[in-house]
Amino acid sequence: MTDLIPINITIADRTYRLKINAIDEETVRKTVKIINDKIVEYKSILAGKDMQDFVSMALLWFATEQTKGSNNLSDNKSIEAEIDSITSLLEKSIKQL
Repeated sequence: MTDLIPINITIADRTYRLKINAIDEETVRKTVKIINDKIVEYKSILAGKDMQDFVSMALLWFATEQTKGSNNLSDNKSIEAEIDSITSLLEKSIKQL
């Protein structure tokens, strides 16, 4: 069994504490950067939206890009599971507000 390491990530100005495999840390951090960059891009071109809209659009874009780049069904299921996990974390944090 591999040891999980705790990391803090920030998506859309909110911090989340995750426990992940050490070998996945770089990938997770790169993914978070891509998502945050996309959120900033959407904020700059779409006025009158709230942060939830930007996060949703960024995650939709990310999922679409991943699906286009991979025709392997098991890869898509893995990506879907990661997106579901991130979405769940976001929903929980919104409910806590």
